[in-house]
Amino acid sequence: MSIYVGNLSFDATQDDINQAFGEYGSVKSVKLPTDRETGRVRGFAFVEMSSDPEEQAAIEALDGAEWMGRTLKVNKARPRT
Repeated sequence: MSIYVGNLSFDATQDDINQAFGEYGSVKSVKLPTDRETGRVRGFAFVEMSSDPEEQAAIEALDGAEWMGRTLKVNKARPRT
């Protein structure tokens, strides 16, 4: 399962996100979608961690936290419909 990270700063990079979530465990992947037309980051990301306890620790610590001038929205990602 992956984690949805919303309300990201448009200046955030994959390395920034990897470092922030790496404090709570091993990060397997970071997906940072970009706008097709402008190439600009869309303001959200998906983070996959090695285990459920690590994911839960990251969600509890970072949901509502201020990061890069924005208040993060962090929760379990819902499956695509």
